[in-house]
Amino acid sequence: MGTSDFAVPSLEALRLAGYPVTLVVTQSDKPAGRGMELKSSPVKLKAAELGLPVYQPEKVRTPEAIEALQKAEPDVAVVAAYGQILPAAVLQIPKIACLNIHGSILPKYRGAAPIHYAVMNGETETGVTIMYMNEKMDEGDMLLVKTTPIGPEETTGEIHDRLAKLGSQGLLEALKLLAEGKAPRTPQDHSKATYAPSIKREFCKLDWNSTATRIHNRVRGLSPWPGAETGWQGMELKVHKAQLASLKGKPGEVLEVSKEGVVVGAAVDSVQLIEIQPPGKKKMSAYDFTLGHPDFKKGEILS
Repeated sequence: MGTSDFAVPSLEALRLAGYPVTLVVTQSDKPAGRGMELKSSPVKLKAAELGLPVYQPEKVRTPEAIEALQKAEPDVAVVAAYGQILPAAVLQIPKIACLNIHGSILPKYRGAAPIHYAVMNGETETGVTIMYMNEKMDEGDMLLVKTTPIGPEETTGEIHDRLAKLGSQGLLEALKLLAEGKAPRTPQDHSKATYAPSIKREFCKLDWNSTATRIHNRVRGLSPWPGAETGWQGMELKVHKAQLASLKGKPGEVLEVSKEGVVVGAAVDSVQLIEIQPPGKKKMSAYDFTLGHPDFKKGEILS
């Protein structure tokens, strides 16, 4: 049961390892793009490529959906970035276990956007947790955890791809432990839980009154999606890539423009904008943007 790119390596791993995948459950096709044409999820496309049966219930908690899942008679249900909360009636269907692949080291960063928040908060390590599911959000007992470092310049997109592969490896290890009767159940320490809710648009706005490190981490954490934003002369610019700088100046003030980028002041130190995206345009270097907008120069204030 999965929908996004994060779940695809796990589906592939199950098939390559020889597990009989009786059913692939994914979200309904959604309209996307300028033409708003219906688009299949990455998991549905991969399932079709592998010749696997696909089921797309609008809501997984309906009697019809529950009956369809029961007919699949699964020993194990594997859930990865599916996008719907599973009711008790679904969790009770598998004979052995209902496992979730979560993109954090639980109990930290429970919720929809664990990778974003780990990067934005400047964490130096993250991982995936294979957990037994219950009706509460990411609170089930842990079967195993696999960890990986977060580099100082790495983005959410880069960490996402690495964790997706790490999750598929952890899944195969977990299934082997289950088959051997050696799978542990480690309760989470709920007193140490933190949360990573869905990213809202207003959360993407850069606060130049913050420190350069926090701004830099926010840019990394929101790259490539949904993208950090800053305002200039009524225009919202997405900031896709930045790095720390050492010039001093007012928060939001453009301190230097060069081929390397645009340096902007923060509350502490400064940030060099390297890659930005104007509204309705493609990504471009910050320097190229200044060539097309000569008013974007030293002394300008970003909001």
